[in-house]
Amino acid sequence: MTTPPSEERPARSDRNPWNWLLLVPVVIPLIPALYNADEPRLFGFPLFYWLQLAFIVLGVGATTIVYQTGKKRSGR
Repeated sequence: MTTPPSEERPARSDRNPWNWLLLVPVVIPLIPALYNADEPRLFGFPLFYWLQLAFIVLGVGATTIVYQTGKKRSGR
């Protein structure tokens, strides 16, 4: 059984400008000058280690924002 044209879902488009935000968590960790140091320390951990965790939080945040804005634009 086919659905009437009025009930069909619109074609999905991935041309959301918010998708560009996903480049941030990819490009930022590729800049060695950000973590090429021992100081400052956080709870005794050198910069490199706790900054890796901060990059994960950055990636999760950017992905969440892009997902939420894409969901709102598609009308779900």
